[in-house]
Amino acid sequence: MSDSPTHPFIETGDATAILPLPNDQKPITVIGTDAIRRTFDDGCMRQAINSAMAPGVSNLVLNPDAHVGYGTPVGCVMTSPSHIYPGPVGVDIKCSMSLLAFNIDEDAVRDKRTRRALIDAISERTPTGTGRGQRNVAKSRPVDLALGTQAVSEGASQDVCEQLGIPVHWASRCEDSQHTGHDGSSDTLRARLERLSSSGRNKQRIPATMGQLGSYGGGNHFGECEIVRVDPSDRARAVAETFGLRDGGVAFLSHCGSRGFGHDLASGHFKSLQEHFTQWGIPLPGGDRQLVHAPLGSPEANAYLDDMALGANFATVNHLLINALVLEAFQEVFPGINGDLVYFISHNIARREPIDNRMEWVHRKGATRAFPAGHPGLNGTPFENTGHPILLPGNPQAGSAVMVADPDARKSCFSVNHGAGRIMGRRAAARTLNQREINQSFDDTDILTNCRNYPIDEAPAAYKNFDEVLTSVKQAGLASEVARLHARFVIKDGDKADD
Repeated sequence: MSDSPTHPFIETGDATAILPLPNDQKPITVIGTDAIRRTFDDGCMRQAINSAMAPGVSNLVLNPDAHVGYGTPVGCVMTSPSHIYPGPVGVDIKCSMSLLAFNIDEDAVRDKRTRRALIDAISERTPTGTGRGQRNVAKSRPVDLALGTQAVSEGASQDVCEQLGIPVHWASRCEDSQHTGHDGSSDTLRARLERLSSSGRNKQRIPATMGQLGSYGGGNHFGECEIVRVDPSDRARAVAETFGLRDGGVAFLSHCGSRGFGHDLASGHFKSLQEHFTQWGIPLPGGDRQLVHAPLGSPEANAYLDDMALGANFATVNHLLINALVLEAFQEVFPGINGDLVYFISHNIARREPIDNRMEWVHRKGATRAFPAGHPGLNGTPFENTGHPILLPGNPQAGSAVMVADPDARKSCFSVNHGAGRIMGRRAAARTLNQREINQSFDDTDILTNCRNYPIDEAPAAYKNFDEVLTSVKQAGLASEVARLHARFVIKDGDKADD
């Protein structure tokens, strides 16, 4: 964290600014109060400038949660009408948030023994930890290669959902329930996966990673039981009703992505594109090997778009399966209760959307789509008259938020942050924070976890002030708060955390 701004921001509002660039390049749009802008260190800003000046880039937005990432900052939006960039998607393709709401109230989870029973029931169904899949837990829904292949090719199709015991109507509560290949075809994805599966280590690796469907993984991924507090404003109450949220109700928030399957796909493209850049002698933006790219329509771009779609379908089905298993776990403890998906939304994806009256590829790296009411992208969805749910994790002790976009979200390419954002690197957190104090803080706030020791590099102190981040979003006019979520227990990888 910088003690003072080291870059010449020009304020354009209470929580907005621009960062001018040389050669008449369009300036970077910055969302954040002065306090938030002081959290953007030199590494983050260097990545932002390199990304904004890269070939074909038309917009670069820095959100209040921004920090150093993979080529581009985590917490940024990058648009291009002509190029695709793997870096601003990252190695966890379609890392996402989902929220499940139950028809029980907070009194039902007040008792610690009940919460511990829920933790045990969920842990018997959804494993955590790097490399782990459904075979590691007793009450999973194992996914064989044939079903896994269908899931990553079709996404949350009716047949895939029915085979996995996922309510079919949940697909209508997804940002995207199905991704297709570069030509709009699922057959292209099947053919691409067949080619990938026939080569080298993929023969063993792809079947193994298919078995990770329905699992959380490690690092900053989690599941949290929440109490919903709806904002008292009339608008928030009306929007919450459309979303399916009740004040004082119980909900479950999940954060995970495409696991090892998506990681392998993304890593393969970074390696192959870097080899092409070396072979072709093409200069890298800012000399950064993680800013490799390909012009749209090229074989390299088509291959990446196909693999991104495969990883995105994995992430979609992974989230829906986790939610089905969590619902089953709650029903084991509370027989007869019901639960329904509020929304599933990603924050590591590239999507083709209208920007400034033309279609562009919008790369969101640690950034969340924010379509307000009336946006054409919501036509025919349950949210066309309200805007869709925006799910923003803070930390278990500060809470998380459900927001809805406002019309001024257009200034940030219809995007907001994806959460609080790190203020302390993992090594720095492990070096400076105290494990005993972290564990005690969870006891003091009566938040149970499945961990013997809460991961020190995922402690609340490692993240930015969530209220200040939300203040930036509200003052910039991007979105309004609908509800705050307060954690009652957390499912987390208790082993050594990694991303």
